[in-house]
Amino acid sequence: MLLAGILFLPVSAVAAEPPAAPGSAGQAAPDRGRPAPACEPSVMDSPYIPVDSWIYGALFRLYGLGFIDNIFLDMRPYTRASVTNMLDQAGARIQDADPGPETDQAEEIYDALSYELRYDMQGPCLTHEGNSRVESIYSVERAISGTPLRDSYHLGSTVINDYGRPYSNGFNDYSGAGGYLTAGRFLVYARGEFDGAPSATGYSTALATDLSSQVDAIPVNPATGLPYRQETIPWGPIGSTLNGHLLEGYVSAHLLNHEISFGKTDDWLGPGVGAGMAYSNNADYPYTFRINRIEPLHVPALSYLTGPFRYEFLIGPLRGHTYIPYIGSPTGLHPNVTNPGDPWMHLEKIAFRPTENVEFGFERTVIWGGQGHGPITLHTFLKSFFSFYSPSAATKYGPDDPGARFGAFDASWRLPYLRRWLTFYVDSDAHDEVSPADAPRRSTYRPGLYLSHVPGAPRLDIRVEGANTDSSTSNSQGGRFQYYEVIQKQGYTNRGQLFGDWVGREGKGGQGWITWHLSGNEWIRVGYRNQKNARDFIRTSAFEYGTTLNEGYLQIVKRLGKDLEVNGSFTYEKYLAPIYLPGQQTVTTTNIGLTWFPKNRLSF
Repeated sequence: MLLAGILFLPVSAVAAEPPAAPGSAGQAAPDRGRPAPACEPSVMDSPYIPVDSWIYGALFRLYGLGFIDNIFLDMRPYTRASVTNMLDQAGARIQDADPGPETDQAEEIYDALSYELRYDMQGPCLTHEGNSRVESIYSVERAISGTPLRDSYHLGSTVINDYGRPYSNGFNDYSGAGGYLTAGRFLVYARGEFDGAPSATGYSTALATDLSSQVDAIPVNPATGLPYRQETIPWGPIGSTLNGHLLEGYVSAHLLNHEISFGKTDDWLGPGVGAGMAYSNNADYPYTFRINRIEPLHVPALSYLTGPFRYEFLIGPLRGHTYIPYIGSPTGLHPNVTNPGDPWMHLEKIAFRPTENVEFGFERTVIWGGQGHGPITLHTFLKSFFSFYSPSAATKYGPDDPGARFGAFDASWRLPYLRRWLTFYVDSDAHDEVSPADAPRRSTYRPGLYLSHVPGAPRLDIRVEGANTDSSTSNSQGGRFQYYEVIQKQGYTNRGQLFGDWVGREGKGGQGWITWHLSGNEWIRVGYRNQKNARDFIRTSAFEYGTTLNEGYLQIVKRLGKDLEVNGSFTYEKYLAPIYLPGQQTVTTTNIGLTWFPKNRLSF
């Protein structure tokens, strides 16, 4: 309804198109430093930019080229206003930089971002009047041949970091729009779509039983002798999908550079672009209450040591957790196992930038409660929030269980003597530890290297990332450690999919990307992804199997004019999952997406 109202406002409400962006056709590039706004920006609200936007790749390249420093790679999304602040710094540095291929690349990126954020760069006072905007209208057609995987909690996924959208063999469609209303410090944002996916055979009863009982340690239903149906196992048959889906939708208020919101908001915690160990868009986002410090905070004396820092807190219920041990039941099972009441999660993150080239952050996620196990109350929340020790067995299986706790650490570093060329970063996570820095053997890792441009080919950049959730401790065997918990057996998932790293509970793999940038927001990219799950993880009572997945892909993103984007990609995948299908399976995925970014803002 919100988007419909935006689209059908009278033409007389359309604001005049602002002047062309600096550097656009027909205009000379003026001084890129933006004058100080006439009113205080700290009281104005600004929408988050979705984490799948092209804007992030452009900003990371500006950072890799050395033209911005006031950025936190490990805390996304950014608001549109935050990005304009980053562009202030980039514009000044481009103005002062020596001419050369790197400066030319930075200028292209700056101009593309300036055009995208042209309304935000006119100054924040306009939002007092109240305005709205259709941010994008899009349609993605996806054709899949072969039998794809859609099981990030066990065997793996053919499509990753895709908001948990449904997909299957055949023709899939995702069409939607995003937009927002602002008035001073208040904002309403919605991004919804219609999803369509064909029916699928899904896992057999035998496979579902093995994964549930042997891998997840969930006992079978004594009444039927079959496993309890759960969203983490795509148990067949799976019906076709055609429904409306809210990817993001929230109301927010801006207070002293904090974004205070309620609803579904994008989040990506970690410096990598292939996955976030603590949080990513690999799953559908839960509804949460969130407090996010969106601008760097400087504290006298403290910031002399730590540099500026940001922090975030969120809390809300997870969905799709159909099995939780029930206190007081003779069998340990909830009497209504089809709807036992989902657990909740809360998350805290703080990140520091002590120098312009170094950034590091700490994060903690706790999953606790669930009907029949522990009530969701202020008391149980505080207990989980302040718990940093392993509880006794009696406490763990009782109503005062502090929950499943996961700690993360990440860091990034523009390397000495190669500041404008090479950035190293690492993301890590640990179960039942305060931080991976305190327990390296019991931790998972995603290291990466980013080369912002290749000598002699300034339009070419290269990025590689590894991933390992198969910790060297014996506790990780059988997939019952990372992203898993003995009480919350469906672990680090929302609606059946991991909201952390797609590599899974006991896997190894990595990704690589080579990108030729046609302009600031157009590119040609080739990539490769590998995933291998341990044999002791994917198994039956008699055999150990494991899984292996390899894929290569090509992506082309081109603009037809400034406001119409065509995004096409082709992925060729081969996987071995003998517990599921015999022999090597081949899957191809073709995506064709068309996105319109409307020019005009609507005022009222």
